[in-house]
Amino acid sequence: MNNTIKILLTGSTGFVGKALTTELLRQEKNIVASVRRHSNELSSKIKQVITGELSPTINWHDALNNVDVVIHLAARVHVMNDESSDPLTEFRRVNTEATLDLARQAAEVGVKRFIFISSIKVNGEMTGAEKIFMANDNFIPTDPYGLSKYEAEQGLLALVKKTGMEVVIIRPPLVYGVGVKANFASMIKWVKKGVPLPFGAIQNQRSLIALDNLVSFIIHCIDHPKAANEVFLISDDEDVSTTELLQKVAKALGKKAVLLPIPVSLMHFVAKLAGKSELAIRLFGSLQVDSSKARDLLGWKPVITMEEQLKKMVKSG
Repeated sequence: MNNTIKILLTGSTGFVGKALTTELLRQEKNIVASVRRHSNELSSKIKQVITGELSPTINWHDALNNVDVVIHLAARVHVMNDESSDPLTEFRRVNTEATLDLARQAAEVGVKRFIFISSIKVNGEMTGAEKIFMANDNFIPTDPYGLSKYEAEQGLLALVKKTGMEVVIIRPPLVYGVGVKANFASMIKWVKKGVPLPFGAIQNQRSLIALDNLVSFIIHCIDHPKAANEVFLISDDEDVSTTELLQKVAKALGKKAVLLPIPVSLMHFVAKLAGKSELAIRLFGSLQVDSSKARDLLGWKPVITMEEQLKKMVKSG
């Protein structure tokens, strides 16, 4: 990648943003970082750091000065049991309106490329035996988070036609790696403690993306000419069942997973009674993506295996 390219990176202290910032700095790239709150650690490494909540009213003029590429990671993330009185409005305000406002300002000052980290939820919640998600799927999500990302994508693609600024859209599935939180972190904790889990007979298939692989692909898209105005689904190319994933986690920990072969139908029933149907979909449902476009069009390959990424996570504590 050309080292003279100047990059504005939003969400620099988030899960993916922190790893991406670290790698870009290691490669001695010129970065302007945008973060929600001030970070002494980040400010000590990067000359220009912009702070503030992502909203449609930000003036990005100073941050965009001489910027060639914007990598937009910042977002209102999907959460289960969202307590907002109007989740869709909140998701749209940050993920759609603020994204498109930043993109319009970027186009106005001559930014060459806008890389948008979207979500596989734009494709849907799950796949079946004869269906995997493709980059060109024609689907409008109903989930508020997925819909806000879809609407941002549509606005960006329309902006391309009006301004000529290039757009790259990346839809990752579940991302795992050092620093992961939520369900994946809980899963590691359970396996580490040797807690018996009722997940020994799950035969689903899920695509995941290692943090190191996602970071690698984003960087690959910064100046690859064939990435312009394309949508990419990205994964490790190592689809696994929930049972297999737990076994891989246990292996990385040097332990044996205690997995009980409870029928999935029974667990779905219990989850529904407990109001945890969305969690059940993630644990028992399939979600597979076709990431061949990244390989065939851009020549990208995963830089780390699932086993290697899990070992890295365990080693980091």
